[in-house]
Amino acid sequence: MALNISFSTTFFLLFTTLVLSSANNDVQGHGSKPYSDEKDNILSTTIGIQGMVYCKQGTNKPVPLEGAVVRVTCEAVDKYGLETAPFSFLSEASDEKGYFLATLCPSEISSNRKLKECKAFLELSPSETCNDPTDVNNAIRGALLSSYHFLENKNIKMYTVGPFFFTTLPNSVSNNGY
Repeated sequence: MALNISFSTTFFLLFTTLVLSSANNDVQGHGSKPYSDEKDNILSTTIGIQGMVYCKQGTNKPVPLEGAVVRVTCEAVDKYGLETAPFSFLSEASDEKGYFLATLCPSEISSNRKLKECKAFLELSPSETCNDPTDVNNAIRGALLSSYHFLENKNIKMYTVGPFFFTTLPNSVSNNGY
């Protein structure tokens, strides 16, 4: 009888050690982990897009452009992997230093859509004279959101683009040269 209890106790201890060892390996990043398609889904957590917008007039030094807006457009797919209509959202107006920030939370997107590739574009200048967008840093063709740094305290993937520039339109010359 004592042998049977000893065997049961030994078996229980070995089993417990095995279970705890497996759990510990998974916590430390070893062993198998469940499949995650986070890499394929840009919006697995809140994303932020930040940058600067300037006005560049001739050979003058660029000046920050307050009130400029940037548009972010993302390709999306449905739950079957088929393309859906692109999803776009706007930044808040840039501040007096030209800084803009656009954010998007997962709850703002239908749960059966995944964002695949996002680009940032110059959208709007508040200036009547400095309102011609330039394609510096792909501000017209779209600056691809490629790498980010993760802000743990805010649980946000922060992408940085730009800087972007608006410029003044060249002075037009009338047909008669004046």
